[in-house]
Amino acid sequence: MSEDQYAAAMRFIFEAGVLKRAARTGWWFAGVKHPETIAEHSHRTALIGMILAAMEGADPARVTMLCVLHDTQETRTTDLPHIAKRYLTAAPNTAITADQVAGCPPAVTDTITAAVTEYEAGETLDAIVARDADKLECLVQAVEYRHQGIDNVQRWIDSSRAALRTNSAHRLADTALAGSPLAWLTPPPKPA
Repeated sequence: MSEDQYAAAMRFIFEAGVLKRAARTGWWFAGVKHPETIAEHSHRTALIGMILAAMEGADPARVTMLCVLHDTQETRTTDLPHIAKRYLTAAPNTAITADQVAGCPPAVTDTITAAVTEYEAGETLDAIVARDADKLECLVQAVEYRHQGIDNVQRWIDSSRAALRTNSAHRLADTALAGSPLAWLTPPPKPA
C-alpha cells in the first residue's frame, strides 16, 4: 500500500470523528435542546443490530458493521430533519461513501462501499436487521426523551415502529414502550 492510500484511510477516520460532534437535529423539533450526536446514535444502533441479528439468525458481525457505517455520510450532509428533505435533493449515500473512501487501500474501499450499498438496498437479511436497528434506536431514544419530560416525541415513536420489519424488533419495541428506561437499575429476581 502506498503512503497516499494510508493518508486517504486516515482522512476517512478523522472525518468519521465529526460524527461525535454532530447532533441528531430532528429532535430539536420535539423540544430537545441538546440531542444525542450521530455517533452516539450509531453506537447504540450497532449494539441493537448485534442483538437483533442474534435473535433473527442474521450475521451479528456483518449487521454491526452495516450499523456503524449507516450514517457516516452525514459528516458531509449533516443529519437533515425529514421536513428538510422536501426541499433538498441529496446525493445518494452510496455516492457520498465512494467520495469518502476514494484513494483508500482497495480492500478498505471495497469493504466499506459494499456494506453501504447493501444497507442502502435493504434487501438482505443483514440489511433488513440493520435498518430495523436504526429505527428501533430512534424509538428507544424517543422513549428516553419522553421519560425525561419531552412530550412531543410520539411522531418519532409511531414512524419508527411502523418501519420495523422483523418480529424481534417489534417485540423489543413493545417492550421498550411498556417499560422504563431505568428498569435496568433494579436487578431481576434471582432464580430459586
